[in-house]
Amino acid sequence: MNIDQLNHYKQKLAFEADSWDLYEALGKGEPVVVVDGRSAEAYAREHIPGAVNLPHREISAETVGALDPSKLYVCYCDGIGCNASTKTALKLLTLGFQVRELMGGLDWWKRDGYATGGEGAQVGAAISCGC
Repeated sequence: MNIDQLNHYKQKLAFEADSWDLYEALGKGEPVVVVDGRSAEAYAREHIPGAVNLPHREISAETVGALDPSKLYVCYCDGIGCNASTKTALKLLTLGFQVRELMGGLDWWKRDGYATGGEGAQVGAAISCGC
């Protein structure tokens, strides 16, 4: 067994979540907060239901003062062509929060069939990942 490769996959799973992981965690009532790191305008157009909008450019010790550090914060943005989720996760991590990045962001959330909120909300249909 390749120990380096084993550690790589363990670390990857510790730092990322996919849409199904997040949907399941939310459904089970796990202590997860979904964070949309995009602008307020993008959030208003469409977002993951229940997500809080915390634009990465505005994150500071002052703007996160009301957040519960005992929870896990799953950060997302538009998708693979956007790095706001990475910037959001990095900033929250440096401020002492537990974070994961949502793989594929809002794009993959919708591709996987989950509902969205906001002005452009989509109904969606929960799927079974099959994995």
